[in-house]
Amino acid sequence: MGDRVGFRVRPEFHILLFLLFLLVYAMILLGNIGMMVIIMTDPRLNTPMYFFLGNLSFVDLFYSSVIAPKAMINIWSESKSISYAGCVTQLFLFILFIVTEGFLLAVMAYDRFIAICNPLLYSVQMSAHLCVQFVAGSYFFGCISSVLQTIMTFTLSFCASRNIDHFYCDERPLLRISCSDLYIPNMVSFFLCTIIILPTIIVITVSYIYIVSTVLKIRSTEGRKKVFSTCSSHLGVVSVLYGAIIFMYVIPDRFPELSKVASLCYTLVTPMLNPLIYSLRNKDVKEALRKILGKKLFLFNSILTENRVK
Repeated sequence: MGDRVGFRVRPEFHILLFLLFLLVYAMILLGNIGMMVIIMTDPRLNTPMYFFLGNLSFVDLFYSSVIAPKAMINIWSESKSISYAGCVTQLFLFILFIVTEGFLLAVMAYDRFIAICNPLLYSVQMSAHLCVQFVAGSYFFGCISSVLQTIMTFTLSFCASRNIDHFYCDERPLLRISCSDLYIPNMVSFFLCTIIILPTIIVITVSYIYIVSTVLKIRSTEGRKKVFSTCSSHLGVVSVLYGAIIFMYVIPDRFPELSKVASLCYTLVTPMLNPLIYSLRNKDVKEALRKILGKKLFLFNSILTENRVK
């Protein structure tokens, strides 16, 4: 396909940039794999909320893995090149997982709305079958969007210079180096953003308006604090993700360097923060983690004791 410009930093800062990417990616791997293991191994976390959270960790893990390893390789590489097939694959998988994440966050907001505003009907309205349908629907819309945008992008003609001014293959940097008329691709992109971003934002906003109004009616100060603590962490993640996506895909493309910073927010920062926020602010997850670590420690001590006896 061509070369990727990546971040314009001095050569002496390459090692610092590499270590930063490595640290963040290691935290993403540890946090999201850890979250999935905890949810799958503790029966108490067999609820709709943790089912969605487990899928969110899976999506975070994979779409950051589509970007981070290749970006780290290119920091050290002189050519910083990517093949045509590699570029197509990267764009396809990234769009698939980032769109799926948007729908999952909307589903999680709806789940919290039902749990807080209609607790007596929660087990009926959020059945296991419906939860599976919600997750399958999120992946379905992610796949449809990914197929359409990837086909639309790679049917364009590209100019002689194929230097992609970004640290991964994304739609906007690819459109910048195209020689084709971009009216139809821009319209299709805008339409997809409208039917993807707008409905999920509406669901999240309406859900939290109802949640806040219900929480304010709770007489117990401790009860209000607990619900607000959980919801504020979710809203924080949503704000970072959607703020960066809107800057990247909705606002006119005039600041390539700022676009790279915005991209970092949803490719690396959000996947790193999600498991931290949802685990550190969650009593059930912390108890499940203590239980797992306690078993590991007990097993380790047992092995040490057996070795001493021998």
